[in-house]
Amino acid sequence: MAEARRRASILDYVREDAARLAQALGAEDKRKLDEYLDATRAIEKRIQRAAAGPQAEAGSFAQPAGIPADFAEHVRLMIDLQVLAMQADLTRVSTFMLGREISNRTYPEIGVPDSHHMLSHHGKNADKMAKLAVINRYHMDFFAYALKRLKETHDGAGSLLDTTLVIRGSAFGDSNDHDYMDLPVIVAGGLVRGGRHLVAEKGTTMSNLLLAGLQLLDVPAKAFGDSTGPLAGLADA
Repeated sequence: MAEARRRASILDYVREDAARLAQALGAEDKRKLDEYLDATRAIEKRIQRAAAGPQAEAGSFAQPAGIPADFAEHVRLMIDLQVLAMQADLTRVSTFMLGREISNRTYPEIGVPDSHHMLSHHGKNADKMAKLAVINRYHMDFFAYALKRLKETHDGAGSLLDTTLVIRGSAFGDSNDHDYMDLPVIVAGGLVRGGRHLVAEKGTTMSNLLLAGLQLLDVPAKAFGDSTGPLAGLADA
């Protein structure tokens, strides 16, 4: 912990280098550098606040220091870190599992004290289905937050969202029966035309969607997993 406090901000170690770099940059690149440094510091402050406050329950398992007790803040921090990494071109691929399989997490903060997993096996009970819908909407709020962060992050003449393909999916079409057909999937970003509902032919593998996404990103893939061809319609302007 003493080492963590001593190195409270990574920016302290790069301040002089950043200042020298800024002197050699044009106005637009300098603005982008300032934006990145400001975003980095803002995330550092949020992590420091989390480390100073109550920690998330983890039973007998060891956990990294600084995990917020607030689930929503934890998720937003993870999203912001991913956006920051993409902004700096540290990575061009990122995945994030919001709700793991068989999760027994409860959501009292949104009025659902019941286990998520048990609600997913609702048995057509109307009350359980309504609570599950509340959790689903809550998770979708985080997806909207991710899109918002990408859209407000400058990248060249546009935003990160303009050049990013974002896929939000689920493991089941009907969790009650563990039915993995008719999966609900959202594809967003500047590479696809929004405002459409594409219905894939019955039996279409998810790999077809992923193959179509790779080709939209100019990855010269001819096959992916068990694909039978790129999903029709995704690349339509």
